[in-house]
Amino acid sequence: QVQLVESGGGLVQAGGSLRLSCTASGSFLSIASMGWYRQAPGKQRELVASITSGSTPDYADSVKGRFTISRDNAKNTKYLQMNSLKPENTAVYFCNTMVVLATDFGSRYVDVWGQGTLITVSS
Repeated sequence: QVQLVESGGGLVQAGGSLRLSCTASGSFLSIASMGWYRQAPGKQRELVASITSGSTPDYADSVKGRFTISRDNAKNTKYLQMNSLKPENTAVYFCNTMVVLATDFGSRYVDVWGQGTLITVSS
């Protein structure tokens, strides 16, 4: 069983910074892509940033230049550094990780979600 544990959420004033962490634990062969999603009240969940196994990042247009995603493969952890936060960034942020699990016939990819962490940006 694979689990994701998130940390780093909270309350911050507009213009401030926060860093989220997400650590994967359990039995898996490797971690493929990793991403951060968010869901604001009354809105659909959306992708904020993702990073490939080769550490190539990708960002939603709304956060480019302000958010940075990174990963530490040795720690099975990824991070989301969020700077210049805005009130519209208020949401529950979810960690998402694609892990590779061993099977009797080889391996398979499994999508795993964290429990979510609330970020509130006050104006």
